[in-house]
Parts: sequence; structure tokens; C-alpha cells
Amino acid sequence: MFFSRRGFIKTLGVGAGACFMALNNIGCSSGSSGSGLSDAPLWKSDGTRSKIVVISDLHLGIDDRYTETLKNRPMLINFLQRIQKTTDVRELVIAGDFLDEWYLPVYFPAYTDQAQFYRDVIANNEIVFEELNNVIDSGIKLVYVPGNHDLTLEADILQEAIPLLVQARDVEGLGAYYTGDRNEIVIEHGHRYDIFSAPDTVTNAELCGNDDTILPAGYFYARYAATWVLEGYPTVPKNLPGVTDIPDQSDTDQYGAYVYYSILRDISMRMTPYESLEEKIFDMRISGFNDSYSYLDFYPAQQLDGTITAPVLFKNIQRTWAERQVLNNVNVANSFVEAAPGAIESEYFFRQARAQYLENPAENVDIVVFGHTHVPAYRNIGGGKLYLNSGTWVDHHTDKNIAPRTFTVITTSDNNASAVYSFDANGSVNDITEAVSKDV
Repeated sequence: MFFSRRGFIKTLGVGAGACFMALNNIGCSSGSSGSGLSDAPLWKSDGTRSKIVVISDLHLGIDDRYTETLKNRPMLINFLQRIQKTTDVRELVIAGDFLDEWYLPVYFPAYTDQAQFYRDVIANNEIVFEELNNVIDSGIKLVYVPGNHDLTLEADILQEAIPLLVQARDVEGLGAYYTGDRNEIVIEHGHRYDIFSAPDTVTNAELCGNDDTILPAGYFYARYAATWVLEGYPTVPKNLPGVTDIPDQSDTDQYGAYVYYSILRDISMRMTPYESLEEKIFDMRISGFNDSYSYLDFYPAQQLDGTITAPVLFKNIQRTWAERQVLNNVNVANSFVEAAPGAIESEYFFRQARAQYLENPAENVDIVVFGHTHVPAYRNIGGGKLYLNSGTWVDHHTDKNIAPRTFTVITTSDNNASAVYSFDANGSVNDITEAVSKDV
């Protein structure tokens, strides 16, 4: 799934991406000497606006103490300034997780006004928004597609900040953007297929007495994980409830519940913040919630009647996945048992791109671009059919060998050319296509 640092360096500028660069006049531009970054175009342009650039997972936060993109923000600004001078770029697409409502510690003060929350995120990243407006002024179409970390971001809030922004939305919290000369490209975040991240207005509807509870289980785990990270990754013993009776796989309901439990058990053994399991650490006054919850309220375990479920939040989550897929406009449904472990595996999203678009006779798509995984990828299944992942701009990767600050470029034409790049700390643009490719 990952590539070595040596392999990354060795393969820069070769393979499919190098062919792309040669055919499309993209060279590895280098940063200026000295302490500053280059102000040159990202690459030598031919003047024909045929390139579609996709970035995702910027994760801009409400406070510089609670943001995953602080160190990389100046480089993002430089990237946006230079793309304005790159005259063959037709569109810049932000494929989700642009702003972040999830990366917050559990002790962040409870709030009720989500619109104001996002306005404060925008204010904290004012210079980024200035440059995004400048991108539009330079003649580049700017497009936004929702992600899971900003699935509650209303369209009008973004439109206030970027008046000429194009937003691709379908179901609340989701969107898919079709583009290219022949609409042969589709771009979405990818969380539509993730049980932990896809909008969930079903599982907690009875608990909360409304169907506004759009936040999925991943929101709570993101808050818990952020707390652990911000506390310095402490190792705190946790007495988690367990499961003694493993269901047979023929019992798809309870086996699905067991799979869900197994995933969360593994996560919970690694993430151990100081807060106790019984403490009501989630003070929820947004998105249909109006109560406080503990970690144990949504941790699945074997109940007194023998069933496996969380006791309060996301009870029997495996039973709502089919309905969630219908509500979230998933074209080709899959099982909970497939989707649950898949959500923590980057290749699962490649399989979803194939099933939903590339091999779906109801679609006429040649190239699919997702974000979400933070793992840049290039997959060629033949016949001109490609899957790309735009990676992320967050400061830190769990795996140190993943290239930082990545993006994809597609030249739309009769014979599309596509590649994946990283934006180096010195401002150089590096082709990493071969390094992030994998045989299929």
C-alpha cells in the first residue's frame, strides 16, 4: 500500500507521470534560491486551458492549536499563488475536507451555531481564501466537493467567502463533480462509501427524535483521536468491555456487529487519551444532538441479551447501512461486512471507484478522482480507465514514506493524460506517479 522513501526518490520523473510531463510541457520546477519559495508558474504552460488540478484534504482548522495543516499552510498559499500564473490550468477542484469540524479535542467548548463555526474557520485562514479568490480572478474555475470533515458546511457560508465558487453537491454532505471535455472525469471525496464517514441520518434518529443527526460514528472517533494527539499520545490503561461469543459468519447481522466491534477495539487499544471511559466527554449540541455522551455510550460490546451493539450511540449500526447507501445515492450497494473493514484500507476506495464508475455500465467515466484516504494513488485498469487519489496537505502522515502535499493533474483531450504530484518544501513540483502506482 505504501512506497519506500528510496523507491520514491528513485522513481521521481519516470513512468506514466514522466510521459505525462513530456507530453504536456510539465517540467519539475524548482523553488527559488534563498529562504523564499518560487513565484514562478508551477510548470511551463502551452497556454491552452486543458488541465484540471485536484487537491483535497486541506483540513483547515478553527484555531491554529487545533488544525492539521499549520506547517504546510504557507506552502499551500504559495501553490495557490503559482497556479494563478500557470496558464494552461482550466479548473482547480477541492475534493473535500477543505475545512475541518472534526479535528477538535473533546474539551473544545460546546457550540450550537455551526454556520458561525465555519465562518471562524474561514477567518482563521483568511489568506488562503484571498488566494482562492485570486485563483478565480486569474481565469481558473474553482470547484468544491464536500468531504466528511466538512459535511455540515452549508453552501451559502462558502459562497459568502468565495462568491464565484462552483459547488458540486447532491445529498447533504456529499457531491460528485463531472468534468472534462466529454464529462469523462468524476471527482468526489470518497466518504460516500465509508460507514464511519458517510452521512448518517438513520442510526441515531430514534435516540435523538429527529433525522438531523447527520454526523456518522467517525466524527466521535475523530474527536477522541484528536484529543489523544493533542495530549501527546499518552498510554493510559483502558478497561474496555469485550465480546466472548464470536458469531458465525452465516449470521450476517451479528457477524457484522462483531466486525464493527473488532475494528473499534483495535482503534481503542491504540488511542488512549487521559479522559475516562465513563466521563461524559462528548457535549453535543449540533446536528440533531442535544446531550452529553461517554466513550462507552458508543463503544460496541456484548450486551446482557447476548447481542453485540453499542448501548446508546449508533446502536445496531450494521442494520442501517443498506438504508444509508440508498439515502446517500450509492449506485452499487455493498454489504456492511465488506464496507466496515474496507473503510480503514485505502485500496477499498479504489475498488469502489471501479464498481461505482469505471466498471458500471450506467456510467460513462474514464477517470475517477477521490481524496479521503490521505494516500496518493494511481491505478490503471486498462482501456483508458484510471483511478487517482489526490492525497492530502496535512502536516503529518502516520507513515513517513508517503509523499507530502500531493495533488493530481488531468489534461482533458481526445487522449487524456493524468499524473500525481507532490509539492516539495522548497517549492518544486515532483512527479510521483510511478511511486504511487500499483499493479491491478
